[in-house]
Amino acid sequence: MNKIKKMAVLLLASAAAQVMAADFPTKPVRFIVAFPPGSATDIVGRLYTQKWTEMWGHQVIADNRPGAGGSIAAAIAAKSTPDGYTLLMHSSGHTVNPSLYAKLPFDTLKDFVDIGPLAQQPNLMVTNPGTAFNTVQDVIKTAMAKPGVLNFASAGIGSGTHLNLEKLKLMAKINMNHVPYKGSAEALADVLGNRVDFYFAPISTTLAHVQAGRVRAIAVSTIKRSSILANVPTIAESGVPGFDFSLWFGIWAPTGVPQPIISKIAASIKDAGNDPAIKARLAALGNEPMEMTPAQFARFVRSEIEVGAKVLQAAGIKPQ
Repeated sequence: MNKIKKMAVLLLASAAAQVMAADFPTKPVRFIVAFPPGSATDIVGRLYTQKWTEMWGHQVIADNRPGAGGSIAAAIAAKSTPDGYTLLMHSSGHTVNPSLYAKLPFDTLKDFVDIGPLAQQPNLMVTNPGTAFNTVQDVIKTAMAKPGVLNFASAGIGSGTHLNLEKLKLMAKINMNHVPYKGSAEALADVLGNRVDFYFAPISTTLAHVQAGRVRAIAVSTIKRSSILANVPTIAESGVPGFDFSLWFGIWAPTGVPQPIISKIAASIKDAGNDPAIKARLAALGNEPMEMTPAQFARFVRSEIEVGAKVLQAAGIKPQ
């Protein structure tokens, strides 16, 4: 009898969750963005918040909480009520932080449900047009001749732009000063002001500046050239064979959100991503599609955590 009662309770709970998911959302959804307004994460995220507001009939409110490589936003999301009404919008930096910080206020694997990726894009290695650097080899030669002299910006410790830098330093066997900022907008501003030598700028945040001639694009970080900047070579073909790095963005929820709601949010990611207007806007910003089920995304996140750990360990970067 106890087993029958237990089964009945489980069936009722499952049915209630299905009903809850069918109605979801019934109120505004909080969308915690791990980086500042104007960052690549924010730009991509707001395309989805706008579309979901339209699709769901309830406002999806972007709440930017930058700092500590996105860990501040992640901590807030991890401690939120697991009902689907608080979501985390983060970048690939979310998978780097477990190896970068000795004491995170959350467990990246245990405290979050991996829902799905939104898109991926290359970083652009950019410099001020007033510098003498036109190629990756120009940078490498200078860095070798003057170790520790060149300053390279990032969107924050643990961000994808930071890991991109460490990977280049490792593969090219060079040393440059890392200058972390609170986000992409601040880092790019100092490139524009010629106060820092280089930055691996997400293509979506810097495309207009490249096209206007305000910054010089030296190379793209991915193994293939970008379709919207086809004249810019890859780092791999510029003297660092095999170099490949992309910046990607994903959605997480705190552990405990009912599976039917997770499935509905995952379906909404797919539906929004397949909308012709969203697809066109993402492509215009240099993004490539990235479609995965929650299970596939969970496996991908775990593999990325391993990759990030290996790069940081090889670079000699110890947890802070």
